[in-house]
Amino acid sequence: MKAMIFAAGLGTRLRPLTDHTPKALLPLAGQPMLERVVRRMMEAGVTDLTVNVHHHARQIIDWLDAHRGAWPGLSVHISDESGQLLDTGGGLLHARTYLAGDEPILVHNADILTDLDLGALYRHHLRSGAAATLLVQRRPTSRYLLMDGDLRLRGWVNKATGEVRPAGLVHSGDLQEWAFGGIHVISPTLLRLMHDRGWAGAFGIIPFYLSVCNEVVLQGYPAPEGTTWFDIGKPQTLREAEGWLGNR
Repeated sequence: MKAMIFAAGLGTRLRPLTDHTPKALLPLAGQPMLERVVRRMMEAGVTDLTVNVHHHARQIIDWLDAHRGAWPGLSVHISDESGQLLDTGGGLLHARTYLAGDEPILVHNADILTDLDLGALYRHHLRSGAAATLLVQRRPTSRYLLMDGDLRLRGWVNKATGEVRPAGLVHSGDLQEWAFGGIHVISPTLLRLMHDRGWAGAFGIIPFYLSVCNEVVLQGYPAPEGTTWFDIGKPQTLREAEGWLGNR
């Protein structure tokens, strides 16, 4: 089972903590964020993992090298973006050599902490036949994915600015607003499509998804009731996550 962790971010919302330490290696209740995600992925069955790096890249590379012996059965690849931060879509495309093959890829942001059953998400994707399966939630945010009654992605809206994508989409009552949870499973056919359509450089995965959502099935996976989820890229939520871990 293949997976990728996005660990290249600048961590600007966590400064000054990230001035000298990459966000992915910040301790969370005594354990680096990255280590928590790696271990959860292994529990879900991941055996082949790619991690992208940019901000303080050498620290993450050295940390991964030092921990390889602690993860028996796990192959780890480094997708180095030291020269240019490529965002989520560009990061996936840049790592395409490691992600090649026919099996779907479990993709997880390093700054997401959740008790979601990652294996269940992956198995749901395999059964669904969708080209990508995105974790979605009912939570307040400024930007929402727009999905139809079958939870198929149809668009995106920025509630703060009123912008709607794709251009010309009418956001009416028949489209549901869901927040993206930073975890998804993507079939390799989409990486090939990304390459064939000329996507290159730095770009987000959501704009790419929106460009193909009427051609291929991109489906939402609502977080089961009771799922705990934190975006630990902010000081407040970092503290909340540490409190949650301390009470488990």
